[in-house]
Parts: sequence; structure tokens; C-alpha cells
Amino acid sequence: MFKIARANAAVPLTPGSLDDANQNHKMLAQFSVSEAWTGDFSSGMLRLGEWSAMLHGLAARECGLLSLIRCYDAKDRSHILELFEQAATLCSSFCFSTTIIMPNGFRQPLFCMGESNDLEQKYSGSMAGVFVFPRFKLEGAKQITSRR
Repeated sequence: MFKIARANAAVPLTPGSLDDANQNHKMLAQFSVSEAWTGDFSSGMLRLGEWSAMLHGLAARECGLLSLIRCYDAKDRSHILELFEQAATLCSSFCFSTTIIMPNGFRQPLFCMGESNDLEQKYSGSMAGVFVFPRFKLEGAKQITSRR
């Protein structure tokens, strides 16, 4: 899944959607680890949380886009790079899903949602988003089975 849409602040939120009483934080935490990230267009750097950096196989919490996506499934990298490039040129909301391929062979599913903003001047603007890591790793396609 690779989706991008022009950001539109005029679109209203669903009534009550930001009410903390309506959030299912415990359910989200039971099934996944989520962590915020930011990007600065003036420096070209992304700043990740501790878990995100570790799961992406990065030694530092700051990195460039190519360093971030090098561990993603090879068939998804060009789509994700294109999505980030589009978001860097037009204020956008975007999402994607992929799999992190770890050196030990495990495969960690990943969902990302984010937005870009403040692109009025060249080499300015930022991105912010969240990574969601489901609480399981795949040892390859054999682990996913269907019942007949």
C-alpha cells in the first residue's frame, strides 16, 4: 500500500475523534509498537525514536531517507522513495506499508503514516509521522498459511 493525498486542513475531523476517552491505547499497545518520527527538509535528516532506529538497523536516531529505506523489502523501496519525494514538493498526507528485512532473516511488518507541511520556500518544510510495528516478526512466507 502506497498512498499520498494533498493535505487539506479544511477537512473536519470526525466529532470526538480527538477525545482521549474514545482512544484504544491499550489495544494499540497490545498489538503493536508505535513511535513518532520527524523530518527536516533544510537538513535532509529524519529523526526517529529509539525503537524505530533499532528496528531499522540504524546505529543513530538521525538518518537520511536512503539509510532509512535500505532495510525495506526491495520491491517497495522505489515506491516509498517516490512517495517521500512527492510529499517533499507538495503539502501532503501519506501512508505506506512494507516489510523490514532483518540481517537474521526475520521480517518485521511496518506501517507508516505522515504528513508534510511548511513548503512555502525552497529547502524549507518538515514532515512528521508515526511508524507502527505489529508485535510479530515473520520468518518468511512459510509462516503465513491459509486454512482450506
